[in-house]
Amino acid sequence: MRILVTGASGFLGSHVVDAHRRAGDHVRVLVRRGSDLRYLRSLPGVEFAYGDLRDAPSLRAASDGVEAVHHSAARVTDKGTRAQFLDENVEGTRRLMAAARAAGARRFVFISSPSALMGICGGDRLGIDESEPYPRRFFNHYAQTKAAAERMVLAADRPEFTTVALRPRAVWGPRDRFGFMPRLLARMMAGTLPDLSGGRQVHASLCHCDNAAAASVIATRAERIGGKAYFIADPEPVEIWTTLADLAARFGGTPPTQPVPLAVLRAAALTTDMLWKLPPLARRWPPPISRYSLALLTRSATYDTSAAQRDLAAPATDYESGMTQLAQWIDSIGGIHQYIRHVAP
Repeated sequence: MRILVTGASGFLGSHVVDAHRRAGDHVRVLVRRGSDLRYLRSLPGVEFAYGDLRDAPSLRAASDGVEAVHHSAARVTDKGTRAQFLDENVEGTRRLMAAARAAGARRFVFISSPSALMGICGGDRLGIDESEPYPRRFFNHYAQTKAAAERMVLAADRPEFTTVALRPRAVWGPRDRFGFMPRLLARMMAGTLPDLSGGRQVHASLCHCDNAAAASVIATRAERIGGKAYFIADPEPVEIWTTLADLAARFGGTPPTQPVPLAVLRAAALTTDMLWKLPPLARRWPPPISRYSLALLTRSATYDTSAAQRDLAAPATDYESGMTQLAQWIDSIGGIHQYIRHVAP
């Protein structure tokens, strides 16, 4: 197939490119000229289309002649105003989807997120499936705009233009330099990650990059998936604080053992969220703490992936295999300190 991948210079997007190349597909990537393109340029046969989601002519040119579009690009940072998130995550998706349809593409695979189902109200969520409704109140602009974009994509499904949304949870693995795992490892290597467990277990579904990428490739070919969303995750959930202790032991960091009162952190997060509604703050800096980031470490969130296993594929990489792969890659780039050197602890 002829495939267009957005977000290919990022972590998950680059693994989607790898997986499509292994499948024998011709891959075109939509990238900005100023992005770090060293890895993509090392791959024979990858075609470059330069532009971005705000430039409609570049989207039309990038979509010309492709059969499927894989949309991985998004604004995922904590920094930004509501207008910025709407423009990149919602309107950018709208422009790309219009360009793809006009160019004759027959499939649109949207990388969504379980955060689109994550609301301010509620606690632990164990084994939820795709019947889970969207919340009334979202934690942040990211969650709200991913939900809006997902709903728009799924509503656009037609017999001649199949749309599908994939929701990989907490993607991790080699080449991730800015996601949750390097950030937490950086804190543990600096000895500054507190224990927020409150003495209770917190369970979470994770998704190794190979599992997310494999599902993405199959979604460009599978039948009877139009207009549907799928949770994508590793075979088994993990317990967050046990996993963090394991990571500290593997890489020589300090495990999170110093407890911090959750009531204090929740009050600080609420105050920060209110302050960061001010555009001058939101536009310039990420918040030091937020209710969203706190919930990711203190609320259990696991997902029933039986629908994805039925219609796409069962995840092939388990936690131990993925961790061995990650450790080997970290060694290959010069060790743990090289891995986290761009991450602020």
